[in-house]
Amino acid sequence: MKIKNLTTLCITMLITGSLLAQGYRPLHTPSWPESDKDSVWYTVKGQRHGISFFKQYRHPEVEYEAGETLTFDTYHTVDVMYTWLERWAAQYPDIMDLYEVAQSFEGRPILQVTLTNKETGKDTDKPAAFFEGGRHSGEITSSESILWMIRYLLENYGKDEEITHLIDTRAIYLKPQNNPDGSNLYLHTAQRNRSSIRPHDSDRDGLVDEDPYEDLDGDGIIYSIRYKVKPGDEDKGTHILDPRDTTGRLMKRVPEGKGDWMVISEGIDNDGDGKYNEDGVGGLDLHRNYPENWRPDTDKDLTKRGYTQFGAGEQPMSEPESRAVVMWLLTHPNVSVANSMDTRVPMHLRPPSTSKSVERMFPEDLAYYEKYDKLGLSITEYPWAGDVYETYMTRNPVNQVTGDPSRPSPLFGHGPDFGYFYYGAIWYGDELWNGGRHKDYNNDGIYDDYDGLQWDEEENGGKGFREWEPFTHPVLGEVEIGGFHPKFFAQNGPPDQLEKWARRQALFNVAMAKDLPLLVIDQVEIKQMEKDKEDATYTITVTWTNKGNLPTALKQAQLIKIVREDRAQLEFEKELMKVNDPVVTITQPETHDKTIRAGYTAPGESKTVRFMVHVKGKESVEGKVKVLSTRGGYIEVPIKLER
Repeated sequence: MKIKNLTTLCITMLITGSLLAQGYRPLHTPSWPESDKDSVWYTVKGQRHGISFFKQYRHPEVEYEAGETLTFDTYHTVDVMYTWLERWAAQYPDIMDLYEVAQSFEGRPILQVTLTNKETGKDTDKPAAFFEGGRHSGEITSSESILWMIRYLLENYGKDEEITHLIDTRAIYLKPQNNPDGSNLYLHTAQRNRSSIRPHDSDRDGLVDEDPYEDLDGDGIIYSIRYKVKPGDEDKGTHILDPRDTTGRLMKRVPEGKGDWMVISEGIDNDGDGKYNEDGVGGLDLHRNYPENWRPDTDKDLTKRGYTQFGAGEQPMSEPESRAVVMWLLTHPNVSVANSMDTRVPMHLRPPSTSKSVERMFPEDLAYYEKYDKLGLSITEYPWAGDVYETYMTRNPVNQVTGDPSRPSPLFGHGPDFGYFYYGAIWYGDELWNGGRHKDYNNDGIYDDYDGLQWDEEENGGKGFREWEPFTHPVLGEVEIGGFHPKFFAQNGPPDQLEKWARRQALFNVAMAKDLPLLVIDQVEIKQMEKDKEDATYTITVTWTNKGNLPTALKQAQLIKIVREDRAQLEFEKELMKVNDPVVTITQPETHDKTIRAGYTAPGESKTVRFMVHVKGKESVEGKVKVLSTRGGYIEVPIKLER
């Protein structure tokens, strides 16, 4: 059965009742402005905005209508991805739910998937992992990796023993498009925006989005423009010809005034401030909008002496896209592993973002992160894995503009810090693809544009770099236009590289999900201790083991109380436990709630607890043993006490 639209899918899911039971909003057929080929512009929340404000363009590297088969030799629009999610939800109703978790700034649905075997229990009763892509508008490889992962898990369920066990015993939450507004703008126009499309005064001149890129030569791509510094402007030069490249194609950035060239992005100076394209569409950074270690946006520190963070937003979680992530996870504390991905380094990127790992992380937790750093590198072959503050900021030994030694530097409001310090999980913010910088061709210890240019020549047929060509700029006069392809080389790979990068990253995420904690009851032993004609006393001994490779709580999770202790309870019919004349009395433990708290269960660890129960006047009674763990799962088994 094929589902033609989201409305039909909604009806299908309403029949099952699963989404309504969990409180999700119904899906709906979106009315997206890019589908209206006659529109000139449209209004969002009283502001002139949206992608039809720009000329629409179809890139040959992108699939705009879903076909009968899904291949990863092309990129896919949000609409195409959502079509595949609808199809899979109809094809795999026993293990997949599709639902809307929020709406974007422009009102597009943000759809998410839950994968779990519904016959083995609810997703919220199982250990869980969360994976998402598409937060940054142009970093679309991350979305493709999530789409690849969903297909991989669905198609291998029932065929691959480990995948089947994963879906039977855990819940996997997957969101391919965190920021559908930005992705649509990126794939339907020449624009190469950074993150949210919410209007933003990026250059602090009191205007919003007034100086965007312009596709001056009409090829649908915003390339670079270079020109020699004019007489009298020698103190403004920012670039030189890179001496390592004898062809004269590669430009090297230098401190202002030290160069004899200017390099700008394609466009004009719309606001007349002498800068080009410095206030394009949006400017907020959804990956600086998390509540942990958030700092005000640039120029919002009234003392002018504190830290600020460009693109931070008006306040933490000011944006619906980031707020949806945080609120989902806070209402789903069963998640132990997460990866919210971007592109361009590439790197397995983890906390901390404002300090060294050894300064702020519990040693036990850091050991788990270091394990996954190594595991990730073995699967993806990225050149780096480690924390944001130290490893990411010093991955190149020197600053390539100033020549100064690299040193640790903070990022604020960052996802990995929210994930670990605020939420107490293993949380990565992995970066995929790297602008062709796969190999250190000149052995200088740095992966940079020189290496990308060499790889493009050797492995990509030179398709990633446009040769500099003369061009008459409407203001600057004679210039040259060219450089790296911004969309499908610099930010994302050529289509023939897509599946390799999407697959390797997805397999790392799957490997982490397989390590999720999992409590399993090994034994329930019932012994009758005493009896007479009417009464009997029993001991009930319960043993469980964590069969996963992660604890039911990291040390940080215990500290911040995002999880509760693993605990055990007995349950009998209420009529049997009436206060005034009980048939069944739990005499041990002696606490009012009759709950045994057992701390947290480490990987491979077994825990044993013992109840004592008195039964009056009954030959037999039935009940349940329940083991409850925030991140290790919920288990119950029936018991029968017989004299």
